[in-house]
Amino acid sequence: MCNIEYHYNKQRKINQSLRKIKLFIASSLDEFIARENGDIDWLPKNTVSGYDDFINSVDTVIMGKKTYNQVLTFGDYPYKDKKSYVLTRSNDYRYNENIEFVLDAEKLVKALLSDTGTNIWLIGGAEVISTFVNLGFVDEIILSIVPVVLGKGIPLFKDIEKEVKLELIKTTDYDALIELHYRVLK
Repeated sequence: MCNIEYHYNKQRKINQSLRKIKLFIASSLDEFIARENGDIDWLPKNTVSGYDDFINSVDTVIMGKKTYNQVLTFGDYPYKDKKSYVLTRSNDYRYNENIEFVLDAEKLVKALLSDTGTNIWLIGGAEVISTFVNLGFVDEIILSIVPVVLGKGIPLFKDIEKEVKLELIKTTDYDALIELHYRVLK
Protein backbone atom coordinates (compact mmCIF):
# COMPACT_ATOMS: atom_id res chain seq x y z
CA MET A 1 0.00 0.00 0.00
CA CYS A 2 2.76 2.42 0.91
CA ASN A 3 4.64 1.61 -2.32
CA ILE A 4 1.52 2.27 -4.42
CA GLU A 5 0.96 5.63 -2.72
CA TYR A 6 4.61 6.57 -3.32
CA HIS A 7 4.33 5.62 -7.00
CA TYR A 8 1.08 7.62 -7.37
CA ASN A 9 2.63 10.74 -5.82
CA LYS A 10 5.79 10.34 -7.89
CA GLN A 11 3.75 9.95 -11.11
CA ARG A 12 1.63 12.99 -10.19
CA LYS A 13 4.77 15.12 -9.82
CA ILE A 14 6.06 13.88 -13.18
CA ASN A 15 2.77 14.80 -14.87
CA GLN A 16 2.82 18.24 -13.27
CA SER A 17 6.32 18.93 -14.54
CA LEU A 18 5.53 17.77 -18.08
CA ARG A 19 2.23 19.57 -18.67
CA LYS A 20 2.54 23.30 -19.26
CA ILE A 21 0.02 26.08 -19.46
CA LYS A 22 0.84 28.24 -22.45
CA LEU A 23 -0.65 31.59 -23.29
CA PHE A 24 -0.71 31.76 -27.10
CA ILE A 25 -2.18 35.07 -28.22
CA ALA A 26 -1.82 37.98 -30.64
CA SER A 27 -1.71 41.64 -29.75
CA SER A 28 -1.40 44.94 -31.53
CA LEU A 29 1.91 46.76 -31.30
CA ASP A 30 0.39 48.83 -28.48
CA GLU A 31 -0.50 45.60 -26.62
CA PHE A 32 -4.26 45.35 -27.15
CA ILE A 33 -5.82 41.93 -27.78
CA ALA A 34 -9.12 43.34 -29.09
CA ARG A 35 -10.93 46.58 -29.73
CA GLU A 36 -12.93 48.04 -26.82
CA ASN A 37 -16.04 46.22 -28.10
CA GLY A 38 -14.13 42.91 -28.31
CA ASP A 39 -13.75 42.99 -32.10
CA ILE A 40 -10.63 41.36 -33.56
CA ASP A 41 -11.13 42.48 -37.17
CA TRP A 42 -7.60 43.90 -37.21
CA LEU A 43 -5.99 40.44 -37.01
CA PRO A 44 -4.48 39.31 -40.31
CA LYS A 45 -6.51 36.70 -42.19
CA ASN A 46 -4.93 33.55 -43.65
CA THR A 47 -1.40 34.52 -42.73
CA VAL A 48 1.53 32.26 -42.02
CA SER A 49 2.09 31.85 -38.28
CA GLY A 50 3.01 29.31 -35.64
CA TYR A 51 -0.66 28.54 -34.90
CA ASP A 52 -0.89 25.14 -36.64
CA ASP A 53 2.18 23.75 -34.89
CA PHE A 54 0.98 25.18 -31.58
CA ILE A 55 -2.58 23.85 -31.77
CA ASN A 56 -1.21 20.38 -32.51
CA SER A 57 0.88 20.55 -29.31
CA VAL A 58 -2.08 20.99 -26.94
CA ASP A 59 -4.90 18.69 -25.87
CA THR A 60 -6.73 21.12 -23.58
CA VAL A 61 -7.99 24.69 -23.98
CA ILE A 62 -9.08 27.15 -21.31
CA MET A 63 -10.87 30.40 -22.03
CA GLY A 64 -13.11 32.95 -20.40
CA LYS A 65 -16.81 33.24 -21.11
CA LYS A 66 -16.47 36.38 -23.26
CA THR A 67 -13.88 34.65 -25.42
CA TYR A 68 -16.06 31.56 -25.64
CA ASN A 69 -19.05 33.64 -26.76
CA GLN A 70 -16.89 35.27 -29.42
CA VAL A 71 -15.56 31.90 -30.63
CA LEU A 72 -19.16 30.75 -31.12
CA THR A 73 -19.71 33.61 -33.61
CA PHE A 74 -17.05 32.12 -35.94
CA GLY A 75 -19.23 29.12 -36.87
CA ASP A 76 -18.62 25.57 -35.67
CA TYR A 77 -16.74 25.25 -32.41
CA PRO A 78 -13.10 24.90 -33.58
CA TYR A 79 -11.68 22.91 -30.65
CA LYS A 80 -13.91 19.82 -30.70
CA ASP A 81 -10.86 17.56 -30.62
CA LYS A 82 -9.56 19.22 -27.42
CA LYS A 83 -10.83 19.06 -23.86
CA SER A 84 -12.31 22.54 -23.40
CA TYR A 85 -13.01 24.55 -20.28
CA VAL A 86 -14.73 27.92 -19.98
CA LEU A 87 -14.23 29.92 -16.82
CA THR A 88 -17.36 31.75 -15.79
CA ARG A 89 -18.72 33.51 -12.73
CA SER A 90 -22.32 32.42 -13.35
CA ASN A 91 -24.38 29.63 -14.83
CA ASP A 92 -25.66 31.96 -17.57
CA TYR A 93 -24.16 30.22 -20.60
CA ARG A 94 -25.18 28.49 -23.79
CA TYR A 95 -24.81 24.73 -23.46
CA ASN A 96 -22.22 23.09 -25.69
CA GLU A 97 -21.42 19.38 -25.49
CA ASN A 98 -17.73 20.12 -26.15
CA ILE A 99 -17.31 22.43 -23.16
CA GLU A 100 -17.11 22.10 -19.40
CA PHE A 101 -18.02 25.32 -17.59
CA VAL A 102 -15.95 25.96 -14.46
CA LEU A 103 -16.18 28.51 -11.64
CA ASP A 104 -12.82 27.97 -9.88
CA ALA A 105 -9.62 28.49 -11.92
CA GLU A 106 -7.33 27.28 -9.14
CA LYS A 107 -9.22 24.03 -8.63
CA LEU A 108 -9.32 23.43 -12.41
CA VAL A 109 -5.57 23.93 -12.84
CA LYS A 110 -4.70 21.65 -9.94
CA ALA A 111 -6.89 18.92 -11.43
CA LEU A 112 -5.43 19.35 -14.93
CA LEU A 113 -1.83 19.33 -13.75
CA SER A 114 -2.38 16.17 -11.73
CA ASP A 115 -3.82 14.42 -14.79
CA THR A 116 -1.99 13.05 -17.81
CA GLY A 117 -1.98 14.92 -21.09
CA THR A 118 -0.02 17.33 -23.20
CA ASN A 119 0.12 21.10 -22.99
CA ILE A 120 -2.76 23.38 -22.06
CA TRP A 121 -3.66 26.45 -24.13
CA LEU A 122 -4.77 29.50 -22.20
CA ILE A 123 -6.68 31.31 -24.96
CA GLY A 124 -7.88 34.39 -23.08
CA GLY A 125 -9.40 36.93 -22.55
CA ALA A 126 -7.85 39.63 -20.47
CA GLU A 127 -9.52 38.75 -17.16
CA VAL A 128 -8.62 35.07 -17.40
CA ILE A 129 -5.05 35.93 -18.43
CA SER A 130 -4.69 38.23 -15.40
CA THR A 131 -6.09 35.56 -13.08
CA PHE A 132 -3.69 32.91 -14.37
CA VAL A 133 -0.66 35.23 -14.32
CA ASN A 134 -1.47 36.43 -10.79
CA LEU A 135 -1.83 32.83 -9.57
CA GLY A 136 1.50 31.88 -11.19
CA PHE A 137 -0.12 29.31 -13.50
CA VAL A 138 1.34 30.48 -16.84
CA ASP A 139 4.49 28.59 -17.86
CA GLU A 140 5.06 30.08 -21.31
CA ILE A 141 3.83 33.09 -23.29
CA ILE A 142 3.80 32.95 -27.07
CA LEU A 143 2.90 36.42 -28.27
CA SER A 144 2.33 37.32 -31.91
CA ILE A 145 2.79 41.05 -32.48
CA VAL A 146 0.61 42.34 -35.31
CA PRO A 147 1.91 45.53 -36.97
CA VAL A 148 -1.03 47.79 -36.13
CA VAL A 149 -1.53 50.45 -33.46
CA LEU A 150 -5.13 50.42 -32.22
CA GLY A 151 -4.86 53.37 -29.84
CA LYS A 152 -7.33 51.84 -27.41
CA GLY A 153 -8.86 48.49 -26.71
CA ILE A 154 -8.70 45.54 -24.32
CA PRO A 155 -5.16 45.31 -22.91
CA LEU A 156 -3.17 42.09 -23.01
CA PHE A 157 -2.26 42.43 -19.34
CA LYS A 158 -4.30 44.34 -16.77
CA ASP A 159 -4.40 44.27 -13.00
CA ILE A 160 -1.20 42.24 -12.72
CA GLU A 161 -0.32 42.19 -9.03
CA LYS A 162 3.42 41.52 -9.16
CA GLU A 163 6.40 41.59 -11.48
CA VAL A 164 6.70 38.59 -13.78
CA LYS A 165 10.15 37.83 -15.18
CA LEU A 166 10.45 36.18 -18.58
CA GLU A 167 13.18 34.53 -20.59
CA LEU A 168 13.03 34.90 -24.37
CA ILE A 169 13.26 31.41 -25.90
CA LYS A 170 12.66 32.13 -29.56
CA THR A 171 11.71 34.86 -32.01
CA THR A 172 10.09 34.00 -35.34
CA ASP A 173 9.51 36.50 -38.13
CA TYR A 174 6.44 35.67 -40.23
CA ASP A 175 5.07 37.66 -43.18
CA ALA A 176 2.50 39.69 -41.26
CA LEU A 177 3.65 39.33 -37.65
CA ILE A 178 6.49 38.62 -35.26
CA GLU A 179 6.14 35.79 -32.74
CA LEU A 180 7.91 36.07 -29.39
CA HIS A 181 8.15 32.91 -27.29
CA TYR A 182 8.91 33.40 -23.59
CA ARG A 183 9.38 31.10 -20.63
CA VAL A 184 7.97 32.44 -17.37
CA LEU A 185 10.67 32.36 -14.71
CA LYS A 186 9.35 31.04 -11.41
